Amino acid sequence: QVQLVESGGGEVEAGGSLRLSCVASGDPAANYYMAWFRQAPGKEREGVAGVYTGGGSLEYAASVKGRFTISQGNTKTTVYLHMNSLEPEDTAVYYCAAGGLRLDPSTYYYWGQGTQVTVSS
Repeated sequence: QVQLVESGGGEVEAGGSLRLSCVASGDPAANYYMAWFRQAPGKEREGVAGVYTGGGSLEYAASVKGRFTISQGNTKTTVYLHMNSLEPEDTAVYYCAAGGLRLDPSTYYYWGQGTQVTVSS
């Protein structure tokens, strides 16, 4: 059983930055894929960025590459999403997920509660 808790969402003007945090419970020695997804109103949930906690293997959606960075904290159970040059199109609820395969949301069982990110123009 893994529980995920996100934080760091909020409202920012276009061009601004935010950092999202995700802390996972469970076995700190385990290695698995952790990823960020987002879902805007009326749209499907899409993968944003992912990382394998055992090291290496970063992945980004084309729409955020060069603007967003996923990183791990001092422990493998904490993952950050650094979002720069935010655009109104980035407005969505952002979810942290664990234990799936890369950026395919259908493969993930463990999800956080979501945090709202709103980018105003």
